[in-house]
Amino acid sequence: MTGAPGHRGTAVLNRGRLWQLIRKEFRQMLRDPRSKRMIFISPIVQLMLFGYAVNTDVRNARTFVVDHDRTAISRELVQTFTASGYFRVTGYGTRPADIAGALDHGDVVLGLEIPRGFAADIAAGTPAQVQVLVDGTSSNTATVAQGYAAQIIARFTAGAAGAPGHGGTGVDLRARAWYNPNLISRVYNVPGVIGTIIMLMGLLLTALAIVREREIGTLEQLMVSPLSPTELILGKCLPVVAVCFIDLLIVTTVAMLWFHIPLRGSFALLLFASGCYILSSLGIGLLISTVSNTQQEAFMTMFFFVLPAIILSGFMYPVENMPVIVQYATLANPIRHYLVIVRGIFLKGAGLDVLAPQIAILAVIGVSVLWFATTRLRKTTV
Repeated sequence: MTGAPGHRGTAVLNRGRLWQLIRKEFRQMLRDPRSKRMIFISPIVQLMLFGYAVNTDVRNARTFVVDHDRTAISRELVQTFTASGYFRVTGYGTRPADIAGALDHGDVVLGLEIPRGFAADIAAGTPAQVQVLVDGTSSNTATVAQGYAAQIIARFTAGAAGAPGHGGTGVDLRARAWYNPNLISRVYNVPGVIGTIIMLMGLLLTALAIVREREIGTLEQLMVSPLSPTELILGKCLPVVAVCFIDLLIVTTVAMLWFHIPLRGSFALLLFASGCYILSSLGIGLLISTVSNTQQEAFMTMFFFVLPAIILSGFMYPVENMPVIVQYATLANPIRHYLVIVRGIFLKGAGLDVLAPQIAILAVIGVSVLWFATTRLRKTTV
């Protein structure tokens, strides 16, 4: 149908017109080399950068040692520290003040002081004490380093106490981490990066698709064309949906083959949940396009949303550690729910029975935001 402009609001959806608009959008996105790099290369670059840069693991942490005992057992403890790969001894001293000086100057992350009688205490089966001093400037690094040091010392003293010729057996504590046995932060962070990239691409492409037309003056031409408002919105959104799914396939492949992130759950469930998630990114992108007259304004408005959304998503900081009122506010954040889904599917192999609440919330958020954005877009363009 090619109804008159005055009857566009009631025009029946015309597949031919819709297909022509979709083709036009794809040509417009792909004819510019910069757009192609942004769509297909940028997600890979972002995943690689975040995958390596966002790393809370502690490796080869500089360590200063003061060994007052100077026995074979104390030297074996120091060797155990270095053999773990978490710590690297960069200095030795004879006084406790030497550790304080190294920490004050920022030369080391951790100081290890072994008191006199350390070996004798282990041989007698009495509690052996070791002092560990950590630079707390970076609280996360300090916490991780302190945890590694405590585990190494506990395992060493338990093994030494149970060795032949030593008294006591100590407590045999064996801890096992599920889903991420080696506690590698990249395994936890990379699935979160996937969610962030998909949101960024959906926001960016949707907002710019409308704003670009407004900026160059062709949006008015589209509005007076035979296209109905539904055809116009679908023609702008469907290419973005396709690009987001392509990017999802690309970054998922890189995550699995390059970073060796396991995909233990259903890929079909991941696609379905991602579709609900993409709806919310389309809606927010359309909202941004209604308040922006230029592409520069759209960029600025997008980052006003993205930064708080990422911070409050649990990507870097657990939502449970946030104030209660903030935790309630994060329930409206689609990134938060998608990160639970993508990490559950990748790492735990979670199914629909476990992730149904998050998927339902994403679907409600996506449909609601997209409906509101579509209504507002019609009011601002018709």
